[in-house]
Amino acid sequence: MDTSPTVILDLIYRLKIKDVMCSAVITAGKNDTLRAIQQMMREKHLTGVPIVQGKRLIGLISVDDIINALDKGYIEETAGAHMSRSLIVLEEDMPISFAIRYFDRYQFHRYPVLNKQKELVGMLTSRDISRSLLIEINREVEEMEKHSAVPKQLDDIDGEAYTYTITRNDFENAGYASTEIKKKLKKAGVAAHIIRRAAIASYELEMNIVIHSNGGELIAEYSKDKLVITARDTGPGIPDINKALTPGWSTANEWIRSLGFGAGMGIPNAKNCSDEFHIESSQNGTTVVSTIYLHPEQEKEST
Repeated sequence: MDTSPTVILDLIYRLKIKDVMCSAVITAGKNDTLRAIQQMMREKHLTGVPIVQGKRLIGLISVDDIINALDKGYIEETAGAHMSRSLIVLEEDMPISFAIRYFDRYQFHRYPVLNKQKELVGMLTSRDISRSLLIEINREVEEMEKHSAVPKQLDDIDGEAYTYTITRNDFENAGYASTEIKKKLKKAGVAAHIIRRAAIASYELEMNIVIHSNGGELIAEYSKDKLVITARDTGPGIPDINKALTPGWSTANEWIRSLGFGAGMGIPNAKNCSDEFHIESSQNGTTVVSTIYLHPEQEKEST
């Protein structure tokens, strides 16, 4: 059974940064000396220390900063005079898929995590993500084994339809609709590889509304044979649908790109995971319909 890739993918889409980060953050103040911070790093085995003022993150001292201070003879000076102020940070409500992109893009070992009030609430390392994924994978596999002998119950969801309201830039709740769809399909006993395609298609369409539109809705309609996912937004529309179907093309603004989104793979990924796919768009909004067959013999090979 193709369980591991499915479980990992589901967790990457579902878990938020706040679910995997370390909340016990060791910090220093701007008036602390670099010598004191060096000692702290040695004792706590740290590679970086956030500099805070109250709960606000104002800078960061790294191992490289300490090495430079020792080499150039200013190790007794304060952190405020030498800390890095241009910081790359994460937000606690972002999905860990976003954090993984940061580790790949910037090659840093750890990132400060802020809440909505821009207060420092945690630190995240790639080890935090790996450890949390391992724990959750074991838990998920145990649950799958418990239900592996349960017969298919597609009759239970036949004719059901659910509408999920999607709000612009609402990253905190992004992924809720796709998670609910996965739960429905799992409960109905649908094959794991089909659930994976449905999860990707629904997640990409949901995120597309969050990132690129003024808001809208995602509708999931179930029958014995197929799942129909309709993503409908209220604008501003896609200027060129053919380009939108081209991997890498995106209309995301600079703020969205700075958050790690807008890579131009959402609609192409959704299409690749669909057995039938339709898209239409105008300045009044975009409607995308993705159909996924729920029986293995009907499944289109995904690429």
